[in-house]
Amino acid sequence: MYQFPMVMGHESCGVVESIGEGVSKVSIGDIVIPLYKPEFVSEYSISKIIVDAPPEKICLLGCCIPTGYGAVINTAKVFPGATVAVFGCGALGISVIQGAVAAGASRILAIDINPSKFKISTEFGATECINPLDFPDTAIEDVIRDRTEGLGVDFSFDTSGGRTEVMNSAFECVKIGWGTSVVVSLADIGQKISTIPVNLIRGKTWKGTSFGGVKGSQLNEFVQLYVDGKLKIDEYIGGQITLDQINDGFDSLRAGKTIRQVIPM
Repeated sequence: MYQFPMVMGHESCGVVESIGEGVSKVSIGDIVIPLYKPEFVSEYSISKIIVDAPPEKICLLGCCIPTGYGAVINTAKVFPGATVAVFGCGALGISVIQGAVAAGASRILAIDINPSKFKISTEFGATECINPLDFPDTAIEDVIRDRTEGLGVDFSFDTSGGRTEVMNSAFECVKIGWGTSVVVSLADIGQKISTIPVNLIRGKTWKGTSFGGVKGSQLNEFVQLYVDGKLKIDEYIGGQITLDQINDGFDSLRAGKTIRQVIPM
């Protein structure tokens, strides 16, 4: 069990109220975003925000947006004109879609078993939406190959929530020769993924990413993109709720009714 004091929730943004002796990176009153687990060497596990922007919006830069967007730009290095498949259309998935649009991808296939997520996926830039449940007798990787002249896609991204069978399908659907698949979601400890060696010999690449390869010192660049209207954040937020409504918030997330909800504290 976690013990107090602790940071409540995930993807947060707050104001520094006090600092310890010798702390020089931040000052009282600074706006900061915690990164990963702010428990030890906490001066280095936060990012000081120097661009003027609303904390209740940029708190999302604490995880999902840089992770998905960065997986495209930094990890996969998606090139203009590329074909991209995104497995899972939650917050991470639409962040990947947003990054793929920024990278100049020509086709972006959004794959999810919850069709209610296709509207926002399209609004973020997906060119096609596929529900695997519509093809009960065909593996999703084969469906994708059929839609790409039998070749597969240049890049695929798993943001399904740690389902290893989806990670495998994402890898299987990339092109022979140079196709790259990136695992963005986190599976439970002990779960494994595997492939046959010939897939690697044929030039396919399987990669992972942590925070999209984004450094804490780069978060202000994301804030500036948002301020300049080049990065979507508002569209993720389905509204604000109070702490005592948190279970209702979880229900909305599970049902795919909202991507993110913010709890002011």
